[in-house]
Amino acid sequence: MTCSRSLRRVSAALLLSLACAVPLASRADDSESVTLNFVNADIDAVIRAIGKITGKNFIVDPRVKGTLNITTQQPVPKALTYQILLSSLRMQGFTAVEGHGVIKILPEVDAKLHGVKVGKNKLMAGGDRIVTEIFTIRNESAAQLVPVVRPLVSPNNTVTAYAGNNTLVVTDYAENVARIRQVINSIDVPQGGIRIIPVQHASALDLANTINKLVADSGSGAAGAGDGSQRIAVQADTHTNSLLVRSDNPSKLAMVRSLVSNLDQPGAAGNIRVIYLKNAEATKVAQTLRAVISGDSSAISSPTSSGLSSSASTSSSTTSSSSGSLGSSSSSALPSSSSSSGSGSGSSSGGGMIQADATSNALIITAPEPIYNNLRKVIDMLDRRRAQVLVEALIVETTSKNATEMGIQWMAGNATNGLYGGTSFGSTSEGTNILGVATSPTTLANGMNVLVSAGSLTINGTKILNLNMLAHFLQNSSKNNILSTPTIVTMDNEEAKILIGQNVPFVTGSYTTSSSTTSNPFTTVERKDVGLTLKLKPQISEGGSVKLIISQESSSVASTSATLGPTTNKRSIDSTVLIDDGSIIALGGLIEDTVTGSVEKVPFFGDLPVLGSLFRYDSRSHSKTNMVVFLRPRILRDPEAYGAMTTDRYQDIIGTLKKADPHPNKMMPKLEEPDIVVPRMLQGDAEKAGSAAASEAQKQ
Repeated sequence: MTCSRSLRRVSAALLLSLACAVPLASRADDSESVTLNFVNADIDAVIRAIGKITGKNFIVDPRVKGTLNITTQQPVPKALTYQILLSSLRMQGFTAVEGHGVIKILPEVDAKLHGVKVGKNKLMAGGDRIVTEIFTIRNESAAQLVPVVRPLVSPNNTVTAYAGNNTLVVTDYAENVARIRQVINSIDVPQGGIRIIPVQHASALDLANTINKLVADSGSGAAGAGDGSQRIAVQADTHTNSLLVRSDNPSKLAMVRSLVSNLDQPGAAGNIRVIYLKNAEATKVAQTLRAVISGDSSAISSPTSSGLSSSASTSSSTTSSSSGSLGSSSSSALPSSSSSSGSGSGSSSGGGMIQADATSNALIITAPEPIYNNLRKVIDMLDRRRAQVLVEALIVETTSKNATEMGIQWMAGNATNGLYGGTSFGSTSEGTNILGVATSPTTLANGMNVLVSAGSLTINGTKILNLNMLAHFLQNSSKNNILSTPTIVTMDNEEAKILIGQNVPFVTGSYTTSSSTTSNPFTTVERKDVGLTLKLKPQISEGGSVKLIISQESSSVASTSATLGPTTNKRSIDSTVLIDDGSIIALGGLIEDTVTGSVEKVPFFGDLPVLGSLFRYDSRSHSKTNMVVFLRPRILRDPEAYGAMTTDRYQDIIGTLKKADPHPNKMMPKLEEPDIVVPRMLQGDAEKAGSAAASEAQKQ
């Protein structure tokens, strides 16, 4: 009974409203007003009534269900009834999407998937319509504005940042988008202009370092990092000797100006200043600066030479050659105080005095303020971290030798009548001569030897074999392959050297002092390095290429004489090349091809066509040596580069050690694999390299 009365009450109210509204809708004057009175009215009925009043066509989604309460105490223009309907639907979680002559009523959550209006920067729409607007952010980051705008957008609508062109896409009700537009316009403004503070007397670099330290100590750089109004940045411009200051806080700018005005006083810092260097060597920088002040260019070019230092295997003594400079051909010590003061601090030239303290790697400068400011700029540019160069070398040396010997010797003798004679070829000491073998049969040379003997003979009291024939046949073939892979790391424009070999003594002289009872022999010896030597000096260019001054030598002991000492074989390369970073270049190709042949024969008989081989001793030898050097430089500019290289080399060595296993033997127990512990100093690099490899694998 209650439900029927309520239904009749709703229907009566709806019919009353329609009775008032329909006659008004048929009139052409839009300024006429209507009174709306919907109490617990069904949404479909209300939409049909508004359609009759405004003349709009509606399509209602089946999911749009429920009742609306719309009551106007005063008549309203009928054009406003559509806005009242949209506001009522928004409260129920529904919205309208306007199309071509049709308005779709659907749940709010699906409205962004339909054809809503799209505009850029300022969309000409209002009310409770769902729209999409694209904001072009000019000063701030669109991604950083998303957390600011997100709370202002309805839960069912979206806000998205596109970092490609720094834009913000917002889909929401038109009136809410207008509010968001005002918020974005207030935030997206230039943040803090750059102020230029000229420095008259002091050095802008020194003032910038002092002010940045004060800012860091006060906590503005750390605690206030998230608050843009508390951030301050100070940078020195060496060209104009000015400070560039950026901050949004006027009090911070005033603080910097006050500090600069108090510190920028004539002679406030004194006439003596100490500058601590971070990367450069103070002694060399001081020598360069003194030369700049004095105008003496020879003082700059004299400490270093353009090539490599002399090799340790020269004719000079071992002590003097081994103590030679690697990076420079003369000492880098400072001139005496008298000379330095005369060239660097002469009052007539208006210069100053520059002294280096090698213990603390600092420069002590006494100079007028204009000269000091200029020197400070030069020091800042010279005191840079120098790159390093890793040079991987592959040295291949191949030697091949083939030799053939063949000869037949005859001998006959009779001790009774004293007749003895025959053919004799070769050296008696090498075991290929028939007379030498007859005297000492144990000295036969390697190879095949055929002897025909007829007892023994005694000549001048010496008993020897009575050899009637000695035939010697030998073919020899030998090959040697030497592979060396030295690796050197050195700083830019610094010489490096690696030696793998022996220090061999060479006798340079001997004499003996004697007295009536004893003798005292004395021998002077010079030691020289024999083996593989690689010496180079890299120079990095701005384009990333590397200029290498190379000196490579490969030597070995060929033979040793009791009287003359050792004889050495030597192959060397001295060259200057230009290589790109990471590229490989081949040097050398030192090919030595030697062919020798000798024939010993008896005249006339040795030239016979077939029987001549019985009266001839032939030997042939062919040897070939080839050496090639491959080099690959790699520039190491940061700790991560040489840290990864060190870890890679270490892991390679560990893998080689684990693979090293003696030949298997069933009679002996198998050795367990040893545990190899990574040193602590390499554990950090190993972890970094492992994480870097894992991230690289994920990217791939």
